[in-house]
Amino acid sequence: MQATIDHIVIWVEDQLRSLDFYERVVGFPGVRAQEFRDGTAPFPSVRVSEHAIIDLAAKSSAAGVDESFKVPGASGHRVNHICVALAQADFAALRERVEAEGGDTSVGLENSFGARGYAPSTFYFTDPDGNVIEARYYE
Repeated sequence: MQATIDHIVIWVEDQLRSLDFYERVVGFPGVRAQEFRDGTAPFPSVRVSEHAIIDLAAKSSAAGVDESFKVPGASGHRVNHICVALAQADFAALRERVEAEGGDTSVGLENSFGARGYAPSTFYFTDPDGNVIEARYYE
């Protein structure tokens, strides 16, 4: 069986602040961003790849999601981290943008194993809500 990740939902305090960060700093284009601003979409998303998006869900709605999914306590907490793989030039440019925003990129790994094997270098940073993102490139 071959599958891909369709979307990941992360909890954020301020959806517009997070949308701005992911669009401007990380470089992921907004999905339904204008619809969210217009009040016709419940949350904005950002496109990671042709096949995957990250939904930016309001942490304040976590209790309602728990009720809908019938799994009390399952919503509202962060995942450990999300990892994005980029071309080497895009990896370097992302690091520069994060650092220009005052983000800390000092933590990283060498020869870190991931979905496509070993990546020569990685770095970690946080979004405005403390969600941890790992960036890497493959040769």
